[in-house]
Amino acid sequence: MSALSSHAQPEVAEHAFDPASRAAVYRAMELRRDMRHFAGGRVEPDVLVRLLRAAHWAPSVGFMQPWRWIRITQPELRQRLHALVQQERMRTAEALGERGAAFARLKVEGILEAAELWAVVLMPERERHVFGRRTLPEMDVASVACAIQNLWLAARAEGLGMGWVSIFDPQQVADWLGCPPGSRPLALLCLGPVHSFYDEPMLQRERWAKRLPLREVVFENRWGQPSALPLRDDAPAA
Repeated sequence: MSALSSHAQPEVAEHAFDPASRAAVYRAMELRRDMRHFAGGRVEPDVLVRLLRAAHWAPSVGFMQPWRWIRITQPELRQRLHALVQQERMRTAEALGERGAAFARLKVEGILEAAELWAVVLMPERERHVFGRRTLPEMDVASVACAIQNLWLAARAEGLGMGWVSIFDPQQVADWLGCPPGSRPLALLCLGPVHSFYDEPMLQRERWAKRLPLREVVFENRWGQPSALPLRDDAPAA
């Protein structure tokens, strides 16, 4: 008998959410969208605090909590950040070669239209945190991504759209935001009311890319070996 099977295993249902709550969690994941079209308006302070608290609940390697959040409220600074993103957008289009023209037609951000703009910055002095990062130092970035995803899901549950903008010069953003040496901006987050949510990911709707079938990204025991699980993409989540 294996060590795993030698102990009584708890029933899954003992710790599961009730069906309605469980379905709501899966629904937020399924309907979350990277939004680029916003309806202006505002986000109430108590809602912002709820969202930030949700982000701060995220897991992090070694419990280092490497995320730092900077709210952008100065219109002139927002304009400068928008111009910086547009510069990088053009450079990205050039780098894409034959797909550059198609990329240039895409709307890639809502910096000027969104009710809120936030910068997410990786904290400095990360080399002090070795726990969980000795062989995988990039786990600090992964931890920040977990916090952003928490915020994204909470925003969707609140009926708010959010878009992650990552096409910018991080050093220029760090300078403008007064970030300390060694820190690194990872995201500009557009957040706020939207007229409607996309019925599918925008880049899929625009035929830029499409979601891969689950069976193509799940293996068993070794790379490329198909999984024995019933990986149907049309199966309900809950």
